[in-house]
Amino acid sequence: MGRFRRVLTTAVLTTLLVGGTAGWASASSASVPGGPLPGTAAWLADDFLGRELPDPGTATPAEVAAFFAGLSDVQRHRLAEDHPAVVGNLDGVPVHLRYEANAPAGDRVLAYDPRGRGTIARVAGDLENAAHVSVIVPGSDIDAETFDRTAQRAADLQAAAGDDTAVIAWAGYTTPSGIGPDLATGRLAEAGAERLARLTEGLDAAGLPDPSLFCHSYGSVVCGLAADDTDARDIVVMGSPGMRADDVGALGTDAHVWAAKSPDDWIDRVPNVEFLGLGHGADPTSPGFGATVLPADDVPAHDEYFTPGTSTLAAFAAIADGERP
Repeated sequence: MGRFRRVLTTAVLTTLLVGGTAGWASASSASVPGGPLPGTAAWLADDFLGRELPDPGTATPAEVAAFFAGLSDVQRHRLAEDHPAVVGNLDGVPVHLRYEANAPAGDRVLAYDPRGRGTIARVAGDLENAAHVSVIVPGSDIDAETFDRTAQRAADLQAAAGDDTAVIAWAGYTTPSGIGPDLATGRLAEAGAERLARLTEGLDAAGLPDPSLFCHSYGSVVCGLAADDTDARDIVVMGSPGMRADDVGALGTDAHVWAAKSPDDWIDRVPNVEFLGLGHGADPTSPGFGATVLPADDVPAHDEYFTPGTSTLAAFAAIADGERP
């Protein structure tokens, strides 16, 4: 009974502590937008090609890529103009066409869905011609309105890695908001993992290199759950509360797994347990987990792993550029 109480107490503490930077916001659970993409009905009803268009809800990124490869430039641009919400968010669509469809949302926007709190992905660098591709997966309290800090991290990583590397700032899932049960459970991470896996499938369908995933805080939970469904070359986690796996082997991935945690990161106070759905499991920087641990002694806080001049950004840049720091 004593052990049960200790574990339960630890799980409750996880709920409270894992939201350390989230602020005292509402503890209600976030709603994940469901259903078809906006504009899907009009897309499916469009018969100007004289044949059915791929169903955004069921077509794989490879099927989408094959469909667009068979169209003329005029046909592709017509679809982007008439159905920007579908073309701009459909994994497998050529990158330049997604930029065109999402142009009203800003420069180099790879995806934008205004439903709910909004999801968005933006590219730093030349994605279409990149020799290396990275994806930044953020943690809690990131949405379309607070996206700028994730976009800045992508810009800093891309600048440090060099011109042959493109970095996608991917706020493509509903993140936990404020302090509440979403921070300590995997509900939102599970939905995010499906979206992240589809993104990487889309990159593959577009003929782009296998990506390196850079996963911050709750984003590392997303990456842990997505690991066995992506073709990521590297998975890098920082400030992680856990990846919902006991060790690297349990992730089911061939990717090289890296982990960083600053001694000044409040995440170190989060108990690394998973019990009755609460908590996210083992610390990825612990010796038994099996990840390659990166230096982070000069990182001043939980949100500073991408700060220019830090040892972590230098290591991240080397990984993004295909090297081994």
